[in-house]
Amino acid sequence: MARRVRRLAGIGLLLAPFAALLWVAGYDRAMPTLAGIPFFYWYQLAWVGVVAVLIKVAARLLGDDA
Repeated sequence: MARRVRRLAGIGLLLAPFAALLWVAGYDRAMPTLAGIPFFYWYQLAWVGVVAVLIKVAARLLGDDA
């Protein structure tokens, strides 16, 4: 049972960026800006670091099951 929960959590972590980035209407705007960069661009760039962390955590959760 615990193995299944860990597997589902790992898969959920890998699917989260897809949900956040495929819904373009959620971040299709210019304001707020960060150092003069419109929100549309820095939101996507911020996900690069977030996804790296999520992949690391998912790999730990999935472990030998993958």
